[in-house]
Amino acid sequence: MKKNRGDRAVRSIFLLALAVMILLAADVFFVAIEKKHLRSGTDLSAYADSDNLRTEVTKAMRGNIYASDGTVIAEDSRTYNIICILDSSRPSVGDTISYVQDKEGTAEQLSKILKIDYDTCLNYLNQDVYQTELGTAGRNLSESVKDEIEALNLPGIEFTNSIKRVYPLGQFASNLIGFAQSDENGSVVGKMGAELYLNSYLTGTDGYRTYQADKNGYILPGMKEDTQAAVNGNDVYTTLNVSIQQALEDSFQMTEDTFGAIRIWGAVMEISTGKILAWGQYPSFDPNTLDITDYNNYGSQLPYEPGSTLKGITWSAAINEGVYNGEDTLYSGPFYYDWDENRNPYRVDYHKDFVITNASGNNWGWITYDQGLMLSSNVAAATIETSLITPDILLEYEKKFGFFQPVRSDGMPEESGYLQFTWPGDKISLSYGQGSTVTMLQMLQAYSAIFGDGTMKRPYYIESIRDGYDSNKVLYQASTKVTGTPITEDTAKQMQALLYQVVNNDTYGTAKYYKIDETEIIGKTGTTQVASNGNYLSGYTIASLMSAMPADNPQVLVYYCFEAPYNHDAHYKTDAVKNLLSRTAIELGFASNTSAGSSSESSAGDGDAVLVSGTMPNLVNHSLSYADEKLNGLDITLYTLGNGDSVIAQYPEEGESLSNGERVFLVTDTNSFTMPDLTGWTRKDVAALWQVTQFGFRLKGEGVVTSQNIAAGTTVTKGTEIEVEFG
Repeated sequence: MKKNRGDRAVRSIFLLALAVMILLAADVFFVAIEKKHLRSGTDLSAYADSDNLRTEVTKAMRGNIYASDGTVIAEDSRTYNIICILDSSRPSVGDTISYVQDKEGTAEQLSKILKIDYDTCLNYLNQDVYQTELGTAGRNLSESVKDEIEALNLPGIEFTNSIKRVYPLGQFASNLIGFAQSDENGSVVGKMGAELYLNSYLTGTDGYRTYQADKNGYILPGMKEDTQAAVNGNDVYTTLNVSIQQALEDSFQMTEDTFGAIRIWGAVMEISTGKILAWGQYPSFDPNTLDITDYNNYGSQLPYEPGSTLKGITWSAAINEGVYNGEDTLYSGPFYYDWDENRNPYRVDYHKDFVITNASGNNWGWITYDQGLMLSSNVAAATIETSLITPDILLEYEKKFGFFQPVRSDGMPEESGYLQFTWPGDKISLSYGQGSTVTMLQMLQAYSAIFGDGTMKRPYYIESIRDGYDSNKVLYQASTKVTGTPITEDTAKQMQALLYQVVNNDTYGTAKYYKIDETEIIGKTGTTQVASNGNYLSGYTIASLMSAMPADNPQVLVYYCFEAPYNHDAHYKTDAVKNLLSRTAIELGFASNTSAGSSSESSAGDGDAVLVSGTMPNLVNHSLSYADEKLNGLDITLYTLGNGDSVIAQYPEEGESLSNGERVFLVTDTNSFTMPDLTGWTRKDVAALWQVTQFGFRLKGEGVVTSQNIAAGTTVTKGTEIEVEFG
């Protein structure tokens, strides 16, 4: 009996195994012949062809570009486009249908969120197509809007994503930073400026997902997938100071308004290091709209005759050669000249054809060499070149100071200028900055020696490049590059003393109208004709100022040039440049002795308005009551954004100095906030609000806020575009 029961058990197991094998064989046979999965009934023919091997690309985010304080200059914004699947033949996923079945209900819900007409939305959904988009209303959606729609679990509603490069500060050193835009593959690529020069650092590596799917995109459960995560690009940190850059941009607009300037260019640089704190030009452009009229970077690609600012090189050469006595005298009347067999000019009593004069034909009689620089005398410069030194020695110094050769600063495209040194007139003209051409970049490098200790520094604006995921991982760190020692420290100090008189001597100083209340400056003016195609443009001049502050210990260089119809008041109506000088002095802490009620229109207000109120504490993840306690007693303007109970983001960041009256933002809700009255705010203020809220802003114009499309007091929700105009 026991044996019979054992035999029956063996037979049962055998029969069960045989049945399983038959089913498996049938399944394989069915798949092979019918191209269908026996158990699920899924048509496998759509999977058999390699054409159905699909790859989805996940676009990497391009690295950010930051100002020196961490303010975002350029960043990627991921947006989403809505896709509506309308074909009812699309297979379901489990028990969930995969197309828009309830078109009326779907249109009703989407029209509310996307703020489009219900009938318009329904018309899209009633089309006889496999899938559709919803026009402009369904494109470039923010992540919060996408999340809101996804939460509705509407069948057949899906999204594609794209990346757009945005520039929160708008027009901000735009010809230096450049721009990036999407190529034909949807990748954001640098096209100009730092975006182009550092494209390999900023560009990330796209990710992907490879899988097999049927013609409708349906994936059979259990199918293998191959995935690779996207790797975002690296971040670039610049030396640009937001406040000083904004002051420079504002001054450009003031100059254009006052003189009808055609072109303006300028920069602010730290003397001891070569760090560029501000750099710009007019006309420029907003990289968000790409209204570009000139792709050239004037500071490095516009060669021009600098005029009398180049006299600083002539005087430096004579002092450094040990042949200069500032109290010696010369006759400042017309400089008639002839030349020797080497075409080197020398002064003669009279020549009917060859003569140079001072600007406007001025003749001050006998003057000292020191007074010659204060008065910006062309005759004094020519006398130094021909009597104290020689044209060849002057040319040697011009080259030592880096002129007529590339500077090679952080990949800037540049011109080297043009040296005219063949004829006697060319050689004399070089002594006072005419005939030959230079660039602003060369001028910054050269004057870093005169305003410093005699050593020349290469200007730069890329501070560091850091890993996009770990800012402590530094891929590149800038350092000061000494490019020469054209003069001794003693010569530099003598030149600084002379340039102090150019500004502060009320009798002879040609730069006396550039004095500011915040601190004393040193400097040299320049005025010259505009060279064009071998001739000079009639009625146009280039006016400029090369300056440094504080006068007793120069730390920062400010250079400013503009081309405009000739105006006798170019060095008298100086409010635009003084605006830049004053705001730079305030920003860098040189204005500690500023008196209240400054007469300068460019002052940021009364003297006590620039005092430091305190240091910003860390308030993130703390309650509002804690924040109030920590900020109590500080002279700030506080904006609480949102209706939450705790702080989730703040501006300024922990450890930053707070000036009296500074705007402080605390975010308590990422989805909404009450719109402040932005009237009178600067671009920096609005950019800070943009940065801390991560809402969509569009900035237009320059200056201070004159209008906003969202009224003050209105609750703003994520996805709303906030338009702000400056004027």
